[in-house]
Amino acid sequence: MRRQPRLRVFLKGRIVFNNGQSSIDCLVRDMSAEGARLMLSETAALPEKFDLYIPQKEKTHRATLRWRREDGVGVTFDQAEAPVREFSGDATMAVLLRRVGELEAENAALRRHIAELHGTGASAPVL
Repeated sequence: MRRQPRLRVFLKGRIVFNNGQSSIDCLVRDMSAEGARLMLSETAALPEKFDLYIPQKEKTHRATLRWRREDGVGVTFDQAEAPVREFSGDATMAVLLRRVGELEAENAALRRHIAELHGTGASAPVL
């Protein structure tokens, strides 16, 4: 039984593990100071412990997996360390650099698609 009720939230999250080399996007649906319920498409790849980064709160929680279902997981936040800490360090930099690379590739693909639309005489979308 939970010591604190979880509040319903709708926050974007990122699960980071494998020393920052792996990450999975998720949606934080319920949250308290002690844990959360996360929705994600693939739960099988999650390790028992990982960092949960919540960009809107600019916080990272060290999380321990407590239960797993097909579409989500329940976690508790480790209290041995500071329960909430800033997202920083070399692992963070690796995650950020990989994400920047992904966004640059997506941007380049969109620019190519726009150029193709202009080249075929199709009208450009009005922004």
